[in-house]
Amino acid sequence: MATFKDFRNNVKPNWCPGCGDFSVQAAIQRAAANVGVIPEQLAVVSGIGCSGRISGYINSYGLHGIHGRSLPIAQGVKMANRELTVIASGGDGDGFAIGMGHTIHAIRRNIDVTYIVMDNQIYGLTKGQTSPRSDLGFKTKSTPEGSIESSLSVMELALASGAGFVAQSFSSDLKELTSLIEQGMNHKGFSLINVFSPCVTFNKINTYAWFKENLISLSTVEDYDPENRMKAMNTLMTYDGLVTGLIYQNKQKPSYESMVKGFKEESLASQELSLKKEEFEQLAAEFM
Repeated sequence: MATFKDFRNNVKPNWCPGCGDFSVQAAIQRAAANVGVIPEQLAVVSGIGCSGRISGYINSYGLHGIHGRSLPIAQGVKMANRELTVIASGGDGDGFAIGMGHTIHAIRRNIDVTYIVMDNQIYGLTKGQTSPRSDLGFKTKSTPEGSIESSLSVMELALASGAGFVAQSFSSDLKELTSLIEQGMNHKGFSLINVFSPCVTFNKINTYAWFKENLISLSTVEDYDPENRMKAMNTLMTYDGLVTGLIYQNKQKPSYESMVKGFKEESLASQELSLKKEEFEQLAAEFM
């Protein structure tokens, strides 16, 4: 049985001191141990940005992809070896700007991958520009007079796109974040977990103190039911998306893998892929 220490390696993160991504990394390691996988059964695929470094800081299979492309890679990994537990990760720029098309179609496709977005409402790695998650009027190097674009409502967008698992957390709440990642990993289908992960260097508005003052835990919302999609959407709109907890889960929605005819439980990596002469001739005859 693995412990969270088994998912540590000797690579020291070079995030800024106080960055919320440290907690996200710890939560992934704890969740992986809690669901019973070992490092050889976990694959972490990341994109570009500060958060993209996370795949190199966890003792598992890891791949640091190109900008906005962690989801296509992660889905390919899962389809090639469905025995692996696959986590995709990235920032709000990576997932909701250049990678938004992949995010929408990953939600729609519903392959069994857990997607963790570290949402700091700014481009940190490139030294502080407006992201799709920055608020209207947000001043950065790219918007010195304030952004004239509204913030993208990603949780509402996920629900509208048919997501089967939608959750949101705060990097300071390690217990809740770990629990949500565990639930996402155990969910059969695509899981989206957005994590408010403050950038302490370039975002002086959406700070730890700001989130603690403005976030609403769904556990305090009267009669909240995460299986009620309409209730989930109305709650997100009521609180302007600033909620934490399990927003919505549809356990009945079949995963992509379960709907592919003839898709074997045994991973491609374990199968004999060579064709017998008779099988080759039969296939060739179909095109003659």
